[in-house]
Amino acid sequence: MSILITGANRGIGSALAKEWQNAGENVIRTARNAPGMEALDVADPSSIEQLAKRLEGTPIATLVCNAGVSVDKFDELETGYAPELWAQSFAVNVTGVFLVVQALLPNLRANRDAGGASKIAIIASKMGSQNSSAGNRFIYRASKAAAINLGRNLAANLESEGISVGIYHPGWVATDMGGNAADLTLDEATPGLRQQIDTLTISDTGCFKSWDGTDCEL
Repeated sequence: MSILITGANRGIGSALAKEWQNAGENVIRTARNAPGMEALDVADPSSIEQLAKRLEGTPIATLVCNAGVSVDKFDELETGYAPELWAQSFAVNVTGVFLVVQALLPNLRANRDAGGASKIAIIASKMGSQNSSAGNRFIYRASKAAAINLGRNLAANLESEGISVGIYHPGWVATDMGGNAADLTLDEATPGLRQQIDTLTISDTGCFKSWDGTDCEL
């Protein structure tokens, strides 16, 4: 069984990769530029196409769409949120997720056809919930809301094929993105997040869950 993780060079992606590798799983780690990993820039369609060609015929049991950016943490409403930041964020956090799923569907189907359970995990955030209206971080919130919607609709399309889709809030984790004031360490959040992905089945496809298994509001 192969597990492919985007953005696996640091933070949650790296921690998940180590969790699965320690459990004996075959993990395909991808990143834009990291030694020993498959090269993948999720904001570059040609990079995604090249990865798909290199992995042609390789069954993938679990695709973890983890790569993401947060570029508006300190922006002010009156002066920030430049158009190019919107484009960059959606290219990675939304379009990149869709294009990676689209490109690697043959690999997920190959795993299913071989008798395995195929699944897609999209790492989103409660900040994308329609019920999270604390203000600020407009770009990040909007892109994660779109990622949640994308996951829900992919689940509807792929359910008949037996491919499960889960959407996950990893918690506020102390990483380069989450910052030092975060509630959770990687060691606290990662095992729970991995368990949620491991136990995803077609019966709860389209779910939006937190790292600890609690349901998140859409």
